[in-house]
Amino acid sequence: MAKQWLVFAMVLVLGTLVSVTTAASLATFIFGDSLAEVGNNNHLQYSLARSDYPWYGIDFTGRKATGRFTNGRTIGDILSEKLGTSSPPPYLSLSQNDDAILQGVNYASGGAGILKETGQYFIQRLTFDDQINYFKKTKERIGAKIGAQAANKLCNEATYFIGIGSNDYVNNFLQPFLPDGQQYTHDEFVELLTSTLEQQFSFGARKILFHGLGPLGCIPSQRVKSKTGQCLKRVNEWMMEFNSKVQQLINSLNKRLPNAQMMFADTYPAVLDLIENPTAYGFKVSNTSCCNVDTSIGGLCLPNSKLCSERKDYVFWDAFHPSDAANEVLAQKLLSSLSSSASAPSPSPSPSPSLPPKPE
Repeated sequence: MAKQWLVFAMVLVLGTLVSVTTAASLATFIFGDSLAEVGNNNHLQYSLARSDYPWYGIDFTGRKATGRFTNGRTIGDILSEKLGTSSPPPYLSLSQNDDAILQGVNYASGGAGILKETGQYFIQRLTFDDQINYFKKTKERIGAKIGAQAANKLCNEATYFIGIGSNDYVNNFLQPFLPDGQQYTHDEFVELLTSTLEQQFSFGARKILFHGLGPLGCIPSQRVKSKTGQCLKRVNEWMMEFNSKVQQLINSLNKRLPNAQMMFADTYPAVLDLIENPTAYGFKVSNTSCCNVDTSIGGLCLPNSKLCSERKDYVFWDAFHPSDAANEVLAQKLLSSLSSSASAPSPSPSPSPSLPPKPE
């Protein structure tokens, strides 16, 4: 996501009063999958999880595919525009001595998951562990530029956006031919995910905004598994369970880790409302993709795909990813929800000093 928005969001949520100018000077580091990627996989020669070809980017600046898995902008791009800054560049696009690392880096990679085995059939992708290791290298390069003490200060004050976990379901647990779905019950699998996340969170970041999972049972690639084309209820229940467990983990880490300022962003209700009530947001279709690739192998919008006539009418671009127009709605809803939570009034004091406050 956009570096200035991420800092701005954390500023709002944490109740810290700083100016936008100050926030813009802080770095943002982004970790995640195809929903946040801005082009890392373009630099992975053998990766099958790429979107650097038409029709991706048809509504992006220059009408050119950049490696974003949508027809236009990601949510991060849109939030960047709203706040007058640019999204951090993909890590693999940067030269060894690029000064851009001082402002932030995007490590997100299509096909990535929390687990190392997730997305193996894409041949190449940056797993979450890979992304964390690249961040550690980035920190070393920052230290070489500005000194170890200044690098520690920059990284301690930076904001970290993490949006990952979808592929651990869509391209792992939900695939009947892969071992994790056969080896684990869902309770066991979600425990594996959260325990792995807990270990991964030890890379030193403290100001973390973790983006929860949406209703994956409603994305086109999952709907086609239903005889009636409806959302898969059980999958959505699993998404809510995952979100709940990660939120519990983050609450626990905030209590146990020194200076931890972690936050869980639950966008599940907003995404579900957009899918269930598309006309309320100006859309006409939310149950299938603009590229008409719901049942295609891979579910991506290939150059030979037949596009819908009105892209702005569709919530989904391909079988997995929202359209530019949907990302616009979701970006605004996310920013508004964070602003609202930060500006909510504190509880009123007890009307009578003789009465003890109600237990929370």
